[in-house]
Amino acid sequence: MADRIELKGLECFGYHGVFEAEKREGQPFIVDLACWLDFNQAAATDDLQLTVNYAELAALAHGIVTGPSRDLIETVATEIAESVMREFPQLHAVEVTLHKPQAPIPLQFQDVAVVARRSRKSMRSGS
Repeated sequence: MADRIELKGLECFGYHGVFEAEKREGQPFIVDLACWLDFNQAAATDDLQLTVNYAELAALAHGIVTGPSRDLIETVATEIAESVMREFPQLHAVEVTLHKPQAPIPLQFQDVAVVARRSRKSMRSGS
């Protein structure tokens, strides 16, 4: 059974969307991350190097959301998930939820979000 580190509600401002106004004006995005790993050794030794530094995790996700514009938030969430798995080899899996609370929907809604999940097993099998 793996342990989990969660980072919730990371606020970012980005320029993602298919409409020109979204790319020009930008909008807020919220990122939630759940990272699965075994932190028994880190806990036993009280050593940050044996776990995931969540400040680095936040900076990585923030840099992607505030980086180059993408049409789809699915692309952004996938880029975060795959970058996290590359950057933190001790992870078994990561789940990235990217919220777009001001999506251009002409109806009242609470939230729009996509979820990208990557694991060592799925990355090895290519799925």
